[in-house]
Amino acid sequence: MKYIFLILTLFMGRLGFTQNADYIIRNGKVIDGTGNNWQWKDVAIVNNKIIATGNLQNWKATREIDAKGLIIAPGFIDVHAHIEGAEVKNPLASNFIYDGVTTVITGNCGGSADDMKTYFDYIDSLGVSINIAALMGHNNIRKQVMGTANRHATADELLKMEAITDKAMKDGAVGMSTGLIYIPGTFAPTEEVVRLAKVVAQNGGVYASHIRNEEDKVAEAVNEAIGIGREAKLPVEISHFKVNGQNNWYRSDETLNLVKNARIEGIDVTIDQYPYTASSTNLGILLPDWVLADGQDSILARLKNPTIRAKVKAHSLDLIKRRGLAHFDYAYVANFKADTTYNGKNIRAINLLRGGKDNALAQAETIIQMMELGGAQMVYHGMQDEDVKNIMAYPFNMAASDAGIAVMGVSRPHPRAYGTNARVLGKYVRTEKVMSLEEAIRRMTSLPADKFNIKQRGLIKEGFIADIVLFDENEVTDMATFENPHQYSKGFKFVFVNGSLTVDNGVHNGARKGMAIRNKN
Repeated sequence: MKYIFLILTLFMGRLGFTQNADYIIRNGKVIDGTGNNWQWKDVAIVNNKIIATGNLQNWKATREIDAKGLIIAPGFIDVHAHIEGAEVKNPLASNFIYDGVTTVITGNCGGSADDMKTYFDYIDSLGVSINIAALMGHNNIRKQVMGTANRHATADELLKMEAITDKAMKDGAVGMSTGLIYIPGTFAPTEEVVRLAKVVAQNGGVYASHIRNEEDKVAEAVNEAIGIGREAKLPVEISHFKVNGQNNWYRSDETLNLVKNARIEGIDVTIDQYPYTASSTNLGILLPDWVLADGQDSILARLKNPTIRAKVKAHSLDLIKRRGLAHFDYAYVANFKADTTYNGKNIRAINLLRGGKDNALAQAETIIQMMELGGAQMVYHGMQDEDVKNIMAYPFNMAASDAGIAVMGVSRPHPRAYGTNARVLGKYVRTEKVMSLEEAIRRMTSLPADKFNIKQRGLIKEGFIADIVLFDENEVTDMATFENPHQYSKGFKFVFVNGSLTVDNGVHNGARKGMAIRNKN
């Protein structure tokens, strides 16, 4: 019935009859998401759909929006988010909405909800301002069967993991993610991931990976991800693509060539990236994997052993030695629940506050003591801008925040939680001209929609869902900084989610019309 209404509406409009819409957006430049040049077009919305585009002078609407001086684009799709647990804290998802994002894909880096059906039902019952698709996390799959054990899975355990993966896909996951530097994913051999990836492939999903190493062994880790795609015969997404560590700067040509060659071979490999020179993850990555196995009690017991404690310090010291650094002053605390006064300070400064000597060995001891108190979320400054720009220029690369739903004023998060898309559009498109505006919009809209099989989104096109963003290309700017991250982006004037006006003339109006997006394969 909806399709008959759409056909009749279009037919009558072309005959010159006056047509009615809920909203008509006029006088803006439409960048439709295909990568094509902008065009002057009006856009009409009825219910949750784009009902017509073009010269709509014979149309009337309940409300008309004058988009003079603005770009009209599809709502942005953030392919790499971590929102689980924060939806209820801020269902308005303001940091995403004010950055032009209307859809996020969560469940990345191997971490997700344990049950996809339960999660999607929860999202729909809660009511949020953004659409949410999700990957099933390999870490969650493994934990449900093996806990955090440091060993290979048995044949029976593999069958159980395959069953969980298959159920997650049938319940609507868009694919499976791995976090191969995190516990317990780091304990899984490639063969285990391939087994589960084949189940994902059978269900039309994507394999998204936080690869096993983003520093000295980054090339080997990229090749592992590509090899999993080759063997399991499914699309691959390499998460937050980077070359990390000062000693690895200028290696981006090497790693990009691996992706380019894989695509020439016929493997559907794409990447995503946040536009910053600092990463953000937990404090535990500074410790060896084997120390973190089998739960907090086991971790604490190991760290109390003087011999093990010395080995852990030696491991941490080796990390900065390879980077060519003398101190851990590149590692900043984003959130340390045991003492929030540490937030925003680096490990070197914290060590001095705690009365430690100003050397790396004392800082390594401070890291262990913080782990004993529950660990921390961190920001690590370890990349350089030339590699960031080189990676960003690659056409099969999507913008991604690698962030959760922020709560204004809580902790000291990475500024990517607030400013990812605005930073791409302002710094890297308008100022540094790494790519055209039309190309940037394609990478934020139709490319992710196609990659993750998100139907009827990612384009300004008749019959598509009305996820739409209007922004000023000359004003759009990321305001969030490492020192003051809790600042919304500038320049986004209107945002529609599922046809519902959510940001009205720069102000979030409280609308919560987002929905769970389930894989339909």
